[in-house]
Amino acid sequence: MNMPAAMTQNDTIQGEMRFRQLGKTGERVSIIGVGGHHIGQPKDEQTGIRIIRMALDAGVNFLDNCWDYHDGESERRMGKALKDGYRQKAFVMTKIDGRNRKTAAQQLDESLKRLDVDHIDLIQHHEVIRLEDCDRIVVAEGAHEALVAAQKAGKVRFIGFTGHKDPFVHLRMLDVAKAKGIHFDTVQMPLNPLDTHFRSFGQQVLPRLVAEKIGVIGMKSMASGAIVKNKVATPAECLRYALSLPTSTVVVGMNEVQFLTDALEVVKAFQPMTDAEIQALLARTRQVAGEGNIELFKTDWQFDATSKNPAWLGL
Repeated sequence: MNMPAAMTQNDTIQGEMRFRQLGKTGERVSIIGVGGHHIGQPKDEQTGIRIIRMALDAGVNFLDNCWDYHDGESERRMGKALKDGYRQKAFVMTKIDGRNRKTAAQQLDESLKRLDVDHIDLIQHHEVIRLEDCDRIVVAEGAHEALVAAQKAGKVRFIGFTGHKDPFVHLRMLDVAKAKGIHFDTVQMPLNPLDTHFRSFGQQVLPRLVAEKIGVIGMKSMASGAIVKNKVATPAECLRYALSLPTSTVVVGMNEVQFLTDALEVVKAFQPMTDAEIQALLARTRQVAGEGNIELFKTDWQFDATSKNPAWLGL
């Protein structure tokens, strides 16, 4: 296996929370983050607000979100949670779908209003899942121009991109951006015990991010719950595995308080997996990984929100 080892020697510990460097940004973020999509799932908005505040009180500072989550409800709930002094505890990240400058700028401004903040710490191009996405984003009048302009205006601090489909798409985005002199501060991608065996972001993209000092944001550590549902590995094993990689933070879905509590317990007891533990886990998952039958976000369109809502791209 060619994946870099976890950089836990650079972890700092405050209370019961661990923090790591976010690439070259100079920021230190909690090794777990609150998943924005799940915050919008409970029918009662107070549940989402409570989870965010409980997480921030426990030392979690990384908050994930997106312009399109639940028609903006996830951002609205997060905005309410950030009042009463909680904004100062948070590193706020959200994403936009727009592929041209006008649409991206409009979505960013809507996110700022929903979150009710004067700036967003990290904005990311969402769902870079098609080979042509980079050709739309990093061109004249493309979405990246809008984010750079917003950065200069003080609306955002750092810029990255996300995707869940194929590591080749991530690599092409990095290549095209580099040729244009663009350095992304972060990249978000799936990292879980099945990933190594099929279209592996950990094998193909992670080493490059580490080499270029780009902040690594892990997601789908349980393959959207499918790993646990199929009894391949436990939630704790999945999260510990992702944290044992050189991730800056791993986004965790928390639509129930118990999921936050469970994640905090993993952090509290965290020790990086040994090589033997990793090899044993990967051997156990090799056969079920198959052709992406559990990591459906790599092989099926059902997770591709922008494909189902092309108007979000502004094309």
